[in-house]
Formats: sequence, C-alpha cells, structure tokens
Amino acid sequence: RAFVDMAELQARASTIISEATGAEAGYVTSGAAAGLTLATAACVTGLDISKMERLPDTSGMKNEVIIPRSHRNAYDHSFRAVGIKLIEVGPNDLRVGSGVRDVETWEIEAAITDRTAAIAYVAKPWSEPPLEEVTALAKQHGVPVIIDAAAELPPAGNLKRFISEGADLVSFSGG
Repeated sequence: RAFVDMAELQARASTIISEATGAEAGYVTSGAAAGLTLATAACVTGLDISKMERLPDTSGMKNEVIIPRSHRNAYDHSFRAVGIKLIEVGPNDLRVGSGVRDVETWEIEAAITDRTAAIAYVAKPWSEPPLEEVTALAKQHGVPVIIDAAAELPPAGNLKRFISEGADLVSFSGG
C-alpha cells in the first residue's frame, strides 16, 4: 500500500549495514549466494560498466578467483556464475581424513597472477589458513578477499569480525 523508492531503501539499508558491520557499505541481496555472485562480479569488473554488461564473458578481464581446496562446496557456483575460473590451491587431505595438513598461506601466494580477481574464503571455525594471514597476503598483492560467511550468524560478533580481520567483501545469510 506504499511506494518505496528502491534506490533510497538500498541506500538507507547500506548505512545501517555499515554501522552494524564496520564495512564501508552494505547491500541487501536475496541471500548469501547472491551476495557472493555480486561480490565476485564487482572484483572482476570494478566500476567499468562496459565490463559489467559483458558478464559472464570475462575474456580480457581479471577472471580467476583463488580458493583453498578445503573451502570448496556446492555454493562455489556463486563465484563461477560470473564467468570466472576457480583456482584451487592446497590439499583437502585433512578435511577428508587422509592427511595431516590443510592449505597454507604460501600456496595461495604462489597462485596469485595478473589474472587474479579475488581470493575466496569460506569462514568456518576450522578454516585454514587463518583469515588474518590471508587478508594480509592479499593486501600485499592488491587482491580483494571475499568471505562466504553464510552460516556464521550467530554469534552477532561475526558481523564485525571478518571486516576487522581485513576482509573486503563478506556475504551473510539472513537466516
């Protein structure tokens, strides 16, 4: 029964999300998966509207996203929907019970090239390497870090945690 200007609504929501998270801005999506897709698209295209119009054709753009092998899951399609190639690094042995180590920071660094658009990181209590190591490495190379934090609420402290640990883009689920 009321008219709402969606741009104004999103702008106000952005302010509220920013205050709650410590991020520069926020955006309401239909879910965490959509947030990951939009975050990836932003990393690939930046503010270039002509690149945005071409998606999912990423030829000639930074179109690789590094992801620790142990962070892969069914929702990584949210990254791939943009047209990028996921670059898996490290073993998954520890997670499947056949080894003694997980991904190490040096493996992520070794995968960074001039085609790297972002580093994807799934936030779980057991995620390796530690997020602060990954964000520090990413900052050295000028590469943004996208966090899949879909299942990380509660606790409410996680709203600020990932940004304070250096993440560039974080996607939470409303659930």
